[in-house]
Amino acid sequence: MSREQLIVQRARKSFQTGKTKPLEFRVHQLKNLLRFITEKRRNIADAVKKDLGKSEHGTELFETLGLEGEINLAIENLMEWAAPRPVEKNLLTISDEVYIQPEPLGLVLIIGAWNYPWAVTLQPLVGAIAAGNAAIIKPSEVSSYSAKAMEELLPLYLDKDLYPVVTGGVLETQELLKQKFDHIFYTGSSAVGRLVMEAASHHLTPVTLELGGKSPCYIDKNCDITVACRRITWGKFVNCGQTCIAPDYILCEPSIQSTVVEEIRKCIKEFYTDNPKSFEDYGRIINQRHFKRIMALMDGSTVALGGDSDESQCYIEPTVLKDVTSESKVMREEIFGPLLPIITVSGVDEAIQFINEREKPLVVYVFSHEKKLIKRVIAETSSGALLANDCLVHFTVSALPFGGVGNSGMGCYHGRHTFDQLSHLRSCLIKQLKMEGVNSMRYPPHTAKKMTTQHWSRLD
Repeated sequence: MSREQLIVQRARKSFQTGKTKPLEFRVHQLKNLLRFITEKRRNIADAVKKDLGKSEHGTELFETLGLEGEINLAIENLMEWAAPRPVEKNLLTISDEVYIQPEPLGLVLIIGAWNYPWAVTLQPLVGAIAAGNAAIIKPSEVSSYSAKAMEELLPLYLDKDLYPVVTGGVLETQELLKQKFDHIFYTGSSAVGRLVMEAASHHLTPVTLELGGKSPCYIDKNCDITVACRRITWGKFVNCGQTCIAPDYILCEPSIQSTVVEEIRKCIKEFYTDNPKSFEDYGRIINQRHFKRIMALMDGSTVALGGDSDESQCYIEPTVLKDVTSESKVMREEIFGPLLPIITVSGVDEAIQFINEREKPLVVYVFSHEKKLIKRVIAETSSGALLANDCLVHFTVSALPFGGVGNSGMGCYHGRHTFDQLSHLRSCLIKQLKMEGVNSMRYPPHTAKKMTTQHWSRLD
């Protein structure tokens, strides 16, 4: 029996004891998780620095602060989330107890991603714990320092049998995917997402797939281009562009392309100085394989600004590409790096057409003063989310479901949405063994008189 099989068996056996059912146990584990983040903040920051070159403040802002918020939200609201949810009744059930009862699914597999190795791995865990599940955590082997720290430190705070951390690469993940789970939560690429879904299908296991895609960003020529470019520059080059919801490319009219380039140039200098390579808040590409992949995407495109690189440090300067076409190499896949192509279109009509001719993205960004134009983009496109006049910040709103549609993913999470995603919402109806007379209309023989006098037709 493989190591992975034994871990899965142990976790399921521990779940079956019923120890996760009491809300007090779940709250205790969530408080331990919060304590872990507080007490091991430096260890987390050190690991992320080694993996991605991110500063300590950057790690706090983009990894741990959001996690702490999610945990506190779950602790404060767990009693309400887990309580029976009464529903509307019909005439047939008017005197009955009818409600939805959230219950744990069982054993959840969480496969994390390397770009935000703590946030996107542990946020689903918050919901899994709150919903009363056992969970196996598989951090990405690509962010190896974070994976090692998680493996060593998390078991010091959480129940070791219910929430084990399994490290390893492709072979270990494949072995895990052979096992039976009650839900699989995967964050990563669409290509691997298909493999996860295929493996899950053998056990009829439901999946949440948090994927990505090429999120477009349309800039209306009449908007405040200075402010728009400031927010786009931040959203694009955070974490060196290695963010699933980063703007992937800009759509704008030819008349403003040079202005957009110049405004982004100013913002890059303001945010990252004249020398981003030596600036602590500008990180690195995760490894040389991804460095080479990103650099190759520039082939055939015109560099409007940036373009410098250092393979030995996995460094790529914030780069803008202009006069890009739909056939350019950089438009063939999600960039996931610090390259920002600009494609010129005649206006919002062509921008909407361009977006709709491609796979549904994780986010559509639009910058405009005109609410009518924004509403039109909402009405005529489809994406996991739409954000007007800013970038990334919808991720911080726990009340909004975060997830994709079509090729950008399925299912959602954050706040109560994670709890519901990792719960079975069980339909419950409790009827008393009396008042049998009111049930006569549903028993044979069925006559016209019965149907009329009992108003059967009014029942749902």
